[in-house]
Amino acid sequence: MRIVLTDPILTRFSDELTRGGTDGHDWEFLAYRPDTEVMLRLPAADVLVASRLTAPVAGTAGRLRLVHVTGAGYDRIAMDALPPRTAVCNTFHHGPSIAEHVVMTTLMLSRRVPRADRLMREGTWESVAVDPGVRLGTTLAGRTVGVVGLGEIGRQVVRATTALGMKARAVRRDPRAALPSDVRLDRVDGEDGLDDLLAGSDVVVLTVPLSAATTGLIGAAQLARMRPHALLINVARGPLVDEDALFDALSGRRIGGAGLDVWWSHPKDGSGGRGCTRPFHTLDNVVMTPHHSGHTRETFANRAREIADNIGRLTKGEPLTNVVRGGS
Repeated sequence: MRIVLTDPILTRFSDELTRGGTDGHDWEFLAYRPDTEVMLRLPAADVLVASRLTAPVAGTAGRLRLVHVTGAGYDRIAMDALPPRTAVCNTFHHGPSIAEHVVMTTLMLSRRVPRADRLMREGTWESVAVDPGVRLGTTLAGRTVGVVGLGEIGRQVVRATTALGMKARAVRRDPRAALPSDVRLDRVDGEDGLDDLLAGSDVVVLTVPLSAATTGLIGAAQLARMRPHALLINVARGPLVDEDALFDALSGRRIGGAGLDVWWSHPKDGSGGRGCTRPFHTLDNVVMTPHHSGHTRETFANRAREIADNIGRLTKGEPLTNVVRGGS
């Protein structure tokens, strides 16, 4: 079986990809190659492992049996341009890493680490031991985290935060749907419970997908419902939140802080830029990261192993896992 891989990150995990059931196949690693070269190689491929696939390239995939996306999102895969027989699968494994990032960001904001770090670098020792009027940080135990969305990432966030002694509540599309026994929630509401969750939480974590219905989910009115000390952590998609409203709430100290791992735009080549039009970088109550909350070695190694397993299933004629589109 001929397998083409174009994803530059998964190229670093070639041992996991080619170990076991896929080591006898013909692998071709084409990361960083132009689409024109991929188009020359793809007609002979049975499997494509990729994070993106344009329609012109997909149109050359005459014998392709499987496109395996290297992450959860498949919005950059031109599925309509693929042959009808081509199956499309995705992979996850980023939930634990993202949940740890949520905890890290929440702790940094609760203990005012961004400000303390900046002042120490400037040579200023700001401590309540020196100045009794300095604002104190807070512990997380006993505080309430409100999780918007209870997919895999939302459930992992609940597990991680309740392990620290936090109380958890959530809103989801179907509040009566069953949950694993280790996802302990004090309260679960439907989508109409968002306003109450915002008003009753010390930390609000956004984990819902971006759609027409969720774009602008958090605007000025919703931010006004949050507690003055509350934190907003967004690890989902930037446009869930109104950028201007969030900046105004943070700069005006109407909410306590924000952890932003996702943005309203992304540099096309990844070389620079902040992903926003407002100067969030000037605020010391914001933790900014470049959409990398799920980027750990374990995330990518586990994805590579699952992709290899799925290719093995294809070879043996067994049912594939995480099927986004079935092949005919």
